[in-house]
Amino acid sequence: MNDPGYTDLGFAKVDTDRLRRTGDPEVVFGQGKTPDEVVAIVATLAAASGDRPVLVTRAGPRTVAALLDRWPDATVDGTTVVVGAFAPPAGTVAVVSAGTSDAPVAAEAALTVRACGAGVVRVTDVGVAGLHRVLAARPVLDDADVVVVVAGMEGALPSVVGGLVGTPVVAVPTSVGYGASFGGLSALLGMLNSCAPGVVVCNIDNGFGAGVFAARVARSIAGGRP
Repeated sequence: MNDPGYTDLGFAKVDTDRLRRTGDPEVVFGQGKTPDEVVAIVATLAAASGDRPVLVTRAGPRTVAALLDRWPDATVDGTTVVVGAFAPPAGTVAVVSAGTSDAPVAAEAALTVRACGAGVVRVTDVGVAGLHRVLAARPVLDDADVVVVVAGMEGALPSVVGGLVGTPVVAVPTSVGYGASFGGLSALLGMLNSCAPGVVVCNIDNGFGAGVFAARVARSIAGGRP
């Protein structure tokens, strides 16, 4: 019988062929799954992913504990978990966050970048309320192949960064803010209406999506270098 490209665990059909098709293995979205289900899916992906690590996002405390119990060497940052060794990084992604309240989304983006095979450097707490802070980070931004900018409130930081660098900028709105931020909608609309060129926008709180995109761009750039 031909390999169907997935493993049927009964409660989930795990896409074990995604690495071959896309260059990145399937990622486990932990929210809504039991710890046992997540552990079973991760074990299946680990067996199929060769030397690539397995990424779990939005893992609750019980799921994180279960993963660490099975794989004590797993890397954890907030609700994001990586099981397995990281590959040597290709290219560099700068993950920039506006405020400390945006840190969980920035952490998801940064660990996703590492799991997807690119290097990462973090720039934290450089929101536009103190513009001199992001200006001081210019050398880091200039050295990166891609910049991921995570911001809530009015979502202005990606436009500022997009006006400072000539590299691709991936904007991630967060749900951080007061009532009129509408759970991140204001930041999302502000980023979509950015006057700076070269800025693309991910969904609200979607650090994972930004991390995958940025890592793929950085890997491509690194592969094209002499």
